[in-house]
Amino acid sequence: MSKVIAVFGAGTGLGTSVARRFGREGFRVALVARRRERLDALVEQLAADGIEAAGFTADLSRTNEVPGLIAGIRERFGRIDVIEYGPFSPDQSFAPASRTDAATLAAGLPMFLLTPVEVVRAVLPEWTERGDGAFLLTTGVSAVHPMPRLSGLAPVGAAARNYLYSLHGELADAGIYAGTLSVAASIARSEMSALIAGDGGTTEFSVVDPDDLAEQYWDMYTKRDRIEQIHPRL
Repeated sequence: MSKVIAVFGAGTGLGTSVARRFGREGFRVALVARRRERLDALVEQLAADGIEAAGFTADLSRTNEVPGLIAGIRERFGRIDVIEYGPFSPDQSFAPASRTDAATLAAGLPMFLLTPVEVVRAVLPEWTERGDGAFLLTTGVSAVHPMPRLSGLAPVGAAARNYLYSLHGELADAGIYAGTLSVAASIARSEMSALIAGDGGTTEFSVVDPDDLAEQYWDMYTKRDRIEQIHPRL
């Protein structure tokens, strides 16, 4: 039975590129996102490339729905081998730390910290039994290198990164890989980059092709020689 990657937060940018990159290697693809119409379009695009995929609608801010979601993916594909977790929220934004309040952080906790923890808990028994599995977490570079005026939800990302480092240390010897890709750029073709362009906004970050990020993920997954990759390099 061919392997399965579940892409959480599947969108037109990185999610699509990751699905295509792993799909080229024979992976079947589970796409998780909020909007059915977008999922259906992505499934059709992947099918045109000869990649088997299916869409699963979910609001990743609802942590209690994770077990049912994972069960649905397993029912469709029979297994889950890799998770790529990189959802987008329209509430994501950079803000000075001096203007970041508790409500902002609390709103981001479920999607960007609590849900990925529950996703790992849901797939870990399967991976432990098989002696193989991989959890790939996408974060922004501000979670790695705090910067003035670029806070907002960055502390939540830093907490998720902390968790992932501990996870890797505990599970690597069991054949389970945990790695994080920290993106130091705006991602082309993504919903976030479209919002920035639509608002006439600017960013000090460059723009990176999501296909390049997906290639980084494939390299991390196959080599398993590092916990973290920053791309582009600072």
